Amino acid sequence: MIEIENLTKLYGRKLAVDNISFKVKKGAIVGFLGRNGAGKSTTMNIITGYISATSGTARIAGYDILKNPREVKKHIGYLPEHPPIYQEMTVLEYLKFVCAIKDVKASAIPGHIDEIAQLVKLTDVIHRRIGNLSKGYQQRVGMAQALVGNPEVLILDEPTVGLDPKQIIEIRRMIKALGKKHTIILSSHILPEVADVCEQVVIINEGRIVAQDTLANLQEGIQESANMVIRVAGSESAATKILRSLNGVQYVEGLGVKERDTVDMMVETVKGTDIRRPMFNAMAKANMPILMIKYVDVTLEDIFLKLTGTEREL
Repeated sequence: MIEIENLTKLYGRKLAVDNISFKVKKGAIVGFLGRNGAGKSTTMNIITGYISATSGTARIAGYDILKNPREVKKHIGYLPEHPPIYQEMTVLEYLKFVCAIKDVKASAIPGHIDEIAQLVKLTDVIHRRIGNLSKGYQQRVGMAQALVGNPEVLILDEPTVGLDPKQIIEIRRMIKALGKKHTIILSSHILPEVADVCEQVVIINEGRIVAQDTLANLQEGIQESANMVIRVAGSESAATKILRSLNGVQYVEGLGVKERDTVDMMVETVKGTDIRRPMFNAMAKANMPILMIKYVDVTLEDIFLKLTGTEREL
């Protein structure tokens, strides 16, 4: 559905996007990640036809963005970080305007708007002035304009920025629902959001693609050790001494008291080593029973930091 091949963009002498290639299959929801200035927004602007590439190609539904820009735009719905909405219009007036500029047949406009309004839950505010709506509803209006014309591809740039927790949950649910009928590229600085919504991740750093795969495969590829948190009945110093004596343990850290007369410990083991049986035996022998054990997976944030070499600036 989306094919990016050897895409390059130069701003004067500055190389913003450096010969990147990736594909997004039909019906996938893909997270597009990168720190500020990595080339993320430039790539999305090229895909949507807002700016041109210096070299390379971008194809949507088989159409080249350079050779067939109008055809490509018929297949794309774009929600930028700051939605292109007119505060003085009512929701209905605005959606009629968007339908007109997207060449929706006049006879189909009322039914089309009604369908979109129900999908993004705007029916109750359809006659209200956009400027009087909450940030969450304005974001829904932005989503609605992206859906006008039933585009096969949706490009969503920071769709939950500035929303409260309830609104964020609602927008995430909406994106998941839209993924059943649309191919979606989602850009967000909220990494747990991407992990929750997306099936695949593409990470760009300094203009180059540094990873593109499912989250599960990226976790498997980057994980160099197995981490677990255990809760034991006893003191941190005693637990640390016993755990460090076990073969396969390469790091131990106390996490403090979460339950009376116990201590939580982070235990990092060599990848592929199962220390559970010797750990249970050793702790039981010391009369320090293990009351909880939980493996800790590598998070998308861990992957991002590892691949981009950045601090926790997201």
